[in-house]
Amino acid sequence: MIIKEGKVMLGVRLQDGEDLLESLKTVCKNYKVESGIILNGIGMLRNVEIGYWDGNEYLTKSIKDPVELVSLQGNISTTENDGDPIIHLHTALALKDHKLIGGHFIKGQINNTGEIFLQKLDNILLIRKKEENGLLGLFLA
Repeated sequence: MIIKEGKVMLGVRLQDGEDLLESLKTVCKNYKVESGIILNGIGMLRNVEIGYWDGNEYLTKSIKDPVELVSLQGNISTTENDGDPIIHLHTALALKDHKLIGGHFIKGQINNTGEIFLQKLDNILLIRKKEENGLLGLFLA
């Protein structure tokens, strides 16, 4: 992992085989990002799982083969209890046949390289709280 920190922005280059979510959680812990926005992510992934929330549950799709990471965006928040980073991501992925699929990013490994830019939020705290539907809703403080 290669990281460059600016005043409010972090540039992250992930290496082949790194777990995308775990790597981003490490970045957040090491650089004290409690609240932020994943502005942009491109590269390649493998062993990906994405989901679609149908209002009751996540319907998931697994993709073992490498895919092109066309878009990755989301936010970084914490829970009100333990303060661990929660990274909520949505993605668009290009398959080998040039079809595009997308949804809620659940897991995946970097295939060759991943380039991600995130912005730390100043004076805005994003907190996740469990809601009646079972999801962790986003609250602003």
